[in-house]
Parts: sequence; structure tokens; C-alpha cells
Amino acid sequence: MFFKKVFIRGFEVGFQYRNGEFEKILNSGTHRIFDPFNRLTIRTLSLREPWIVDEQLDLIVKSGKLASRAEVLDLKDHQRALVWIDGRFSTILGPGLHAYWLGHRDVKVELVDTTLYRFQHAQLKNILRVAEAIRHFDVCSVNRDCVGVLYVDGRYVETLEPGQYAFWLQSAEARVVEIDMRENQLDVPGQEIMTLDKVSLRMNALVTYLVSDPRRLVSATNDARYALYRDVQLILREVVGARELDSFLSDKNDITTELDQKVREKAKVIGIDVRCVGIKDIILPGDMKDLMNRVTEAKKAAEANLIARREETAAMRSQANTAKMLAENPTLMRMRELEILEKIASAGKLNIVVGEKGLTDRVVNLL
Repeated sequence: MFFKKVFIRGFEVGFQYRNGEFEKILNSGTHRIFDPFNRLTIRTLSLREPWIVDEQLDLIVKSGKLASRAEVLDLKDHQRALVWIDGRFSTILGPGLHAYWLGHRDVKVELVDTTLYRFQHAQLKNILRVAEAIRHFDVCSVNRDCVGVLYVDGRYVETLEPGQYAFWLQSAEARVVEIDMRENQLDVPGQEIMTLDKVSLRMNALVTYLVSDPRRLVSATNDARYALYRDVQLILREVVGARELDSFLSDKNDITTELDQKVREKAKVIGIDVRCVGIKDIILPGDMKDLMNRVTEAKKAAEANLIARREETAAMRSQANTAKMLAENPTLMRMRELEILEKIASAGKLNIVVGEKGLTDRVVNLL
């Protein structure tokens, strides 16, 4: 009755405690332990579980009982341990005391330093899949056709290419701003602008651009699209407001060129490369539209009248020249008369009515 019988299987070990304090390790097999006052406690641990978990692990390690049985890791605040078990990534160990059994499982441990804020590893994707990763890493992804502007503790560090990145938590404050590097378009619709001669126009503009300097874009403004929209809006008012309506409508190409040049200069300051700027629509007020239609109609009517008068003048001048030539040349006059009579005779029956005395003789002579 003063002995305890303890059976420990082949894949187990026993931790013996006396009055709650660790005393020794029991190997597999049957043990008869003398304990008349019931002060001993036996706790069995499976060697299939590689990690030794015990609230007295520090005392167990100091006792030296784990020598040659287990590997002990004492991780500092700036250290982490990556653990592979049987060739597969298992877990990430944080600061503190850890121990794992030797011999039963193939355990490999890799120590890493978290003072290097960015974590880089050949098996990064596998490592980030484990549940513990969220407690140790700040993970971000930079999508295709984008770049990431990296700031650490508020300072610019580098520009990241597309991919997945991990940063140690509590090591530094890392922030990645993703910038789309593809060509973009910005509509500037419904701008009410007054020309120099006080005519209100409604205009729509279109800007095609892409980012040329991601770092400058992030540093110069907190909203690049709004900044570009504002610059285009102000420059459009400046360019149109300096011209009268007639000048604006007749010099649209010059206005577009001036607008494009000024917008490019403004956009370059915030890291944007403007490919083209164009005015899509110009909408006049209703009364101004009717007035311009009437002006256009009057201009076209005047042009048509001028062309008609010019043609009449040319015809009269031609007739005057013909009459002068016939008067100066009787033979030519006679040939002209014969041509007319020939045309009349070829048309069909010829009826001649003679009323004036002597006209008959002249007609007979003519024939």
C-alpha cells in the first residue's frame, strides 16, 4: 500500500513531481515507486508531440535532466524560431524558453533576427500559411501592374515590385502604399466657364495619364486624382477666360496645345506623366446657340448672293465682249446669223411671216 505502480508506454516519458516540484524523468516501462505519504505525482508526456510543455520548464531545464534528451531554445525579444517537423513547416516560436525531444521526430529550427524589419525567406508562402503567422507578421501584397511604396517608421525605404511581403510586428511600423502604374483616364465634366466677352460655356475635358514617380506621388499629395482634377479645372478656366468667344472657337487647336502644356507642368510636380489633354464637348447657352445659327445662316446667304452676282457680272462681261467683236467684224456677224438660221432650219418646219416692206427681199437674200 506504500508503493505506486506506474506504467509508461514505449513512446512516452514520465515526469515525476514531489510535493508539486519536478524531481526526475521516468523512462518507458513499469515503475514501482515508494510513496507512503502520497506526495508523488507522475505526469506522462508523449514523444510523438515534439514540444515539451510544462509550467516548470525553466526548472526542468536547470536541473539538467533534459541533457541529451531534448534541445532547449531560449529566444530573446529580437529573435524568432522557424520550425520544420518531418520536412514540413510547423510553427513560429516567439521569445521565451522552448524545448523539444530529440530522436523521435525530425525537428529542424531556424533562428531569425527581427531587427531586420522585413522578413525574406525562400519558403515565405508556406510560412505565412500557418495560424501563428498573423501574430508575428504584417503581411501585404502588391498586385500585378502596381508598385508598393514602402515606409518604415515614417521614412521612405524602397519601392516594391508586385508580390507578397511580410514585416515583423513590433519591430517597426511598416506601411506600403500601392500605386497603379497602368495608364489611367480622368474626366473633368460640366465646367461652367465664362469667356473674356462674358459668354458662359459648359465644357467637358479628358486627361490621359500614368504615374512616373510613385514616391513623389505619395509624398506630394494624399489624393493624386483629386489634385490632378483640381489643376486641370483651374488651368481650363485660366486658358478659356483669357479669350473671347470668337477667338476661342477659331483657335481651338492652340487652346488645346496651351492647356496640354500647362497641365503637364503641373502634373510633373506630383509625379504624374500626362499623355494627352483634350476638350471633349463645348456647350453654348440656348440663346447664344440660336444667335450663332442666325449669324452663320446670314453669312452663308451673303456668300451665296456674292457668288450669284459674281457669275452674273462675268456673264454680262462675256456678252459685252461678244457684241463688240460682232460689231467690229461683219463677216463674223454674218457667220453668226447663218449658225442661228441653221439651228432653226434643223429643228423642223420653218414658217416665215413677213410684215415689213422690203423684209422679204432681205430674208430671201439671206437664205
